[in-house]
Amino acid sequence: MTLRQFAGLGALLPLVMPGLALAEEAAPVLNSGDTAWMLTATALVLFMTIPGLALFYGGMVRSKNVLSVMMQCFAITGLISVLWVVYGYSLAFDTTGMEQGVVNFNSFVGGLSKAFLAGVTPASLTSSAALFPEAVFITFQMTFAIITPALIVGAFAERMKFSAMLIFMAIWFTLVYAPIAHMVWSGNGGLMWDWGVLDFAGGTVVHINAGIAGLVACLVLGKRKGFPTTPMAPHNLGYTLMGAAMLWIGWFGFNAGSAAAANGTAGMAMLVTQIATAAAALGWMFAEWLTHGKPSALGIASGVVAGLVAITPAAGTVGPMGALAIGLVAGVICYFCATSLKRKLGYDDSLDAFGVHGIGGIVGAILTGVFAAPALGGFGTVEDIGAQVWIQAKGVGFTVIYTAIVTYVILKVLDLVMGLRVNEEEESVGLDLAQHNERGYNL
Repeated sequence: MTLRQFAGLGALLPLVMPGLALAEEAAPVLNSGDTAWMLTATALVLFMTIPGLALFYGGMVRSKNVLSVMMQCFAITGLISVLWVVYGYSLAFDTTGMEQGVVNFNSFVGGLSKAFLAGVTPASLTSSAALFPEAVFITFQMTFAIITPALIVGAFAERMKFSAMLIFMAIWFTLVYAPIAHMVWSGNGGLMWDWGVLDFAGGTVVHINAGIAGLVACLVLGKRKGFPTTPMAPHNLGYTLMGAAMLWIGWFGFNAGSAAAANGTAGMAMLVTQIATAAAALGWMFAEWLTHGKPSALGIASGVVAGLVAITPAAGTVGPMGALAIGLVAGVICYFCATSLKRKLGYDDSLDAFGVHGIGGIVGAILTGVFAAPALGGFGTVEDIGAQVWIQAKGVGFTVIYTAIVTYVILKVLDLVMGLRVNEEEESVGLDLAQHNERGYNL
């Protein structure tokens, strides 16, 4: 090569380099920081169910039923993990046939192109925007799918057959959880996504969904033997407080992990989660103190969960002061719904699954439409608060109606086929012995 030719190539380099740079940018490259955070967040969300929720619920039941509730949480973890891999992930996140603004079958539920995790390899990334392995995203979303049916357990605790519970959860996950997750989170073409429903981390998908299913379940199964005249005090509030603490810590993975990156949105989601939870804990505590004369450990633990639930849909779009308002309102409203409303209407929501998750989820979903507005310190794109509140209410209403109807049908069919409840003798003995031939305590 002559000096003249070499000089000519050098002159072309400035023209070639931008093209090379664009080619490099076009190829998604795994982001190790985002991957590390999502791995951590995934472990935190699983920690919420086992042992967090297992302890939270286990402490609130009578001693003769402590193992049954914990067993249900562990069994659901195994069951939903397998179903998620076989078809659940595909039903929730397969986008085949979806088109923004077009309502078709795939607006309600995904297809089966991802069944058995077809095409998932160590090299496959979630998307060109979220640069961490798809395998991590699958596991992260699996932990959401696990905790949602586990929350329902709190509504029918101490009286449902273990076998009926397993079959109910499998069907409910298939017909309710996966479609609602798809409608809200699958992207353009998903029914509620196209409506513009804001649900950052699962206020609709997880909490309203589980809360309404829990309410229907406790109504269909009926009250526990002796309710409400027989004392049914929690047997170990220490377990409940430890479980609530684990839920509080794990929820940072739940909410901040939903940013799908280690970025400013995740940081703000973590901050507002802490603020709302603290405000709700104090709101419930002081409301109880004023009405009953003494604050209780069970009350503050319940307030903690109410705040965590309410901030979930809002965590990615509200600011600190919005979080403070959401938490305080949720703590007070959930207190009155979990106590006065339940007593007045007489339904036996054993561990307040509806009173905390259903009501808290509704409060949070509606207030997201208010405090996501930049005018009120939010970070969303809400310009018309009234219009967004209507969209949020529409999403809440659709979820409530769909979940209630499908849950009711599943339970009634199962009751006809195999029965839902243990018999009176088994209920008196306790589900630990009657269903598992074990005791929680051998003293």
